[in-house]
Amino acid sequence: MSIHRAGDRYRGGDPDAGIETRHAFSFGPHYDPDNLRFGALIACNEERLAPGAGFDEHPHSHTEIVTWVVEGELTHRDSAGHATLVRPGDVQHLCSAGGVRHVERNDGAEPLVFVQMWLAPLEPGGEPSYEIVRGLADGAPASYAVPAAGAVLHVRRPDAGERTAVPDGDLVYVHVVRGDVRLAVGGEAAGTPRSGDAEAPGPPRAGSADLSPAAGVDLSPGDAARVTDPRDVHLTALTPAEVLLWHMAHPGRR
Repeated sequence: MSIHRAGDRYRGGDPDAGIETRHAFSFGPHYDPDNLRFGALIACNEERLAPGAGFDEHPHSHTEIVTWVVEGELTHRDSAGHATLVRPGDVQHLCSAGGVRHVERNDGAEPLVFVQMWLAPLEPGGEPSYEIVRGLADGAPASYAVPAAGAVLHVRRPDAGERTAVPDGDLVYVHVVRGDVRLAVGGEAAGTPRSGDAEAPGPPRAGSADLSPAAGVDLSPGDAARVTDPRDVHLTALTPAEVLLWHMAHPGRR
């Protein structure tokens, strides 16, 4: 298990144009041969667009692009004729396949915040496709499968003190959208608050080298964990939280 903090993300975008980007993986001019991908996931970008800002029409190919809006509304238009407003709680999936062009803008009056995740497909090429699922995270925990990449996105919105399991499997990528959570292996993490108890001191916000499975590790917005062969891993919300979890196969086992 390795922990990657929000402050360690590569800074990108164009602040003068109202675009601020934080990259979790090697991206564009931020080349890092040791941080190219995790399983099928090749990008996890936190995007902030000021009102009126956006990305003009640009191409993609051989990539599964999944977008999760945190605040505001995202205007999407593509060369296949789709025109959509994507709102918080919606999941947008653009399969670029053999090639597609699209526009992403904030046409609203409020700032737009979204997380965009790129996955490598099992097989390149094919015909582009588009899907949007409205209100995926309304109510119970939900999931969205991207079979073309051998991956499943799980959305969790736990209340403070609520514990939820991380899927067992080959690879899991945990991204905290909002709130604070504690990630631990095995039994209840030390310091995990219980209903009616005063909050006990939690474990340090440590990197992977210092992670104690018994104590767990605390994650805040923008933090991520990359978990290999997770077994009996769980997270507990320290505050109301929103978390995205990608469940993927090892590339060699897909």
